[in-house]
Amino acid sequence: MAVLQPKSVQRCLFCTILPMPAYPYAILAAGWFFWLTPFLLIKRNPAPGAKLDRRARWGVLLEALAYSMLWWGHFWTRPPQGWRIVLSIFFFLIGGLLSWTSARALGRQWRIDAGLNPDHHLVRSGAYRLVRHPIYTSMFCMLLGTGFMITPFPMFLLSILLFMAYMPATAGPAPSAARGSILIISLATAIRHIV
Repeated sequence: MAVLQPKSVQRCLFCTILPMPAYPYAILAAGWFFWLTPFLLIKRNPAPGAKLDRRARWGVLLEALAYSMLWWGHFWTRPPQGWRIVLSIFFFLIGGLLSWTSARALGRQWRIDAGLNPDHHLVRSGAYRLVRHPIYTSMFCMLLGTGFMITPFPMFLLSILLFMAYMPATAGPAPSAARGSILIISLATAIRHIV
């Protein structure tokens, strides 16, 4: 005689990962691979930097925390909506294109630590013709691409705010109006979806 159990007990061990189809994972992996590849291929200058900005390490810590917050929700329990997938792919493409063009424009001047090489010259080609900090912008696009794919809006908003907390120290006064409008749009979108 079979004993009937409540649905919560009848669930299999892997049922919590079934609702998220495989294609969002493939989009995430492809987007991050596309973004990361130019930084792995570029030949860096092995000489130590003539001038390093140690404050940038705090920014890396804040950005890493912002990226990790994207994964804190139970994204595997629900498939992403179509419009979120479209926005995610869009931001992954923009972020990848910015990383490829800015890494190529920097050439041997690219370095992990924020600093200047002894043979530094101002780069104004590639993505640097259009954007003041294209690598940082590409990182922000990757945050948006990942967030739209898997993160609930309240956590996504907090992640954006944390990522942008470091921005004033690196971006200077020029993009403050754009930064404010991005924050307002983000807040409005999040509030609209919460209410």
